[in-house]
Amino acid sequence: MEAERGKEGMEEREKEGMESPTGSQQTVSDDDEIDYSVKPEFYDPNLDEKDELWVHKKRKGCTSDAVLSCPACFTTLCLESQRHAQYVTQYRAIFVVNCKIKSNQVLRQSNQKPKNGRKSGRGRNETEAGPSCIETFKPVCCLVCSTEVGVIDQEEVYHFFNVLPSES
Repeated sequence: MEAERGKEGMEEREKEGMESPTGSQQTVSDDDEIDYSVKPEFYDPNLDEKDELWVHKKRKGCTSDAVLSCPACFTTLCLESQRHAQYVTQYRAIFVVNCKIKSNQVLRQSNQKPKNGRKSGRGRNETEAGPSCIETFKPVCCLVCSTEVGVIDQEEVYHFFNVLPSES
């Protein structure tokens, strides 16, 4: 009964020149056009198992705190990483993929502790304590989209701070 009223209402609107703004009455379901007897060309039911075997082969049985991806394009950057003990959003790694080092830029950070404004009673100055060590880093970017994802230090350890971690 309601279907008949719906058809009557649609016929009345068509007579008056009013159509549905979305054209939903004329939409045909895609399911009506799909031929399920033909096997899909790009579907592989065993693909997940194949991918899992590939990852285990690449990782060689090692465990990781997280698999790291680029935040802009989701490209995999590292399969084996270690989470920073103090800064939980930072990771370090030695083996990476899809990363490029900006060797023309050098970032420097001194290891000198910030001054408190108070002098120590022992009268030690910087020359007695030894010169402050300066660490140098080079920016690391995603190879695909050039988003800066971290830095690499002098010992060739990658420090990631702008990445998407996922459970491994």
